[in-house]
Amino acid sequence: MNYENINNPLMQFSFEKKYFYSIFGLYLFSLGSLVLGYSFYLLLESTGLVERSTITWNAQGLFWFLILFCVAIFILFIPVEFLNTFKIYNISFKDLLTNVILVIFTSLSFLVFFQFFLSPSNQILSDIIDLGKAVSFSGFITVPLILFLVHNLTRTIGFPEKFSYSFTLFVWVISSQLFL
Repeated sequence: MNYENINNPLMQFSFEKKYFYSIFGLYLFSLGSLVLGYSFYLLLESTGLVERSTITWNAQGLFWFLILFCVAIFILFIPVEFLNTFKIYNISFKDLLTNVILVIFTSLSFLVFFQFFLSPSNQILSDIIDLGKAVSFSGFITVPLILFLVHNLTRTIGFPEKFSYSFTLFVWVISSQLFL
């Protein structure tokens, strides 16, 4: 009888908006950061500070810099203005399980979008698709491990919960670089 009472909260598994908003916001912050970095790389190529490998002429680089800069600002604008959740709710095991499932589902959804619905017509669009795939693969592999690590560090050594969102975002962006 006690065993049923212990597992009863785990059986009442439900998705709440706060979990989805935090994970979706992390994904958009990661994707927006990589697109913003790539747009600045195109600016460096068009000004001649970096050897030209992606663009063929300076106006093309400046054009794509401006477009990708605006796209990145828009992507980064969505979590700040519409989601407005900057905390990972990762206290109980149920929260951890919910976050891991949502990270995998969000990454899978965006991976399908970047893999099948976008077709690269030039080198820059191909690089953007690769950036989206890298963020998704990082969401599959690295982020569930980091969520588990943050969950355990919070409970064992007293890792401040207020740093869990920014730490997870930092690791997501850095680990996305490994998949490029």
